Amino acid sequence: MDCVLFRHGIAADQGEWDGPDAKRPLTPRGMEKTAASAEGLARLEIEPSHLWSSSLTRALETAKILQEIFRFPAEVHITDVLHPEAAPEHLLDALARQSKDACVICVGHQPNLGEVAGVSLFGGPVTGLELKKAGACCIRFNGPVKPGEGVLRWWLAPSQLRQLAKG
Repeated sequence: MDCVLFRHGIAADQGEWDGPDAKRPLTPRGMEKTAASAEGLARLEIEPSHLWSSSLTRALETAKILQEIFRFPAEVHITDVLHPEAAPEHLLDALARQSKDACVICVGHQPNLGEVAGVSLFGGPVTGLELKKAGACCIRFNGPVKPGEGVLRWWLAPSQLRQLAKG
């Protein structure tokens, strides 16, 4: 099973946003850069079987961009296990219920995504693992989805994904 962790794109600045944080949208620039990152991700010949997202607006907008770029026919699955403060083990438990040949793209936030990567790869929390906005990594589980059993396939900054999109 492959798990692609994809952080949402650039959102409206918290200090300039009047509404609740959960409703903070991507900026026009954020949408553009996220689409370019998604194009780069598509160049990696990923074939997602599932597309999951946090319910926060900026993540959902990012997931919709990925859905369009990948021409993913199913609905985006909205899940609380991708919220910023969710325990990484909750996402691993959800992934463990998927088939061994699944490829799940998970659109979420920091610190959750970095924590998920740390627990997946090293079995516990690791400082310093952070995905940049519209950046992604791919973790493969060759056997059961358990802490410390993941293998890092790649970790790409948004600029690297956008470069891939250019060919």
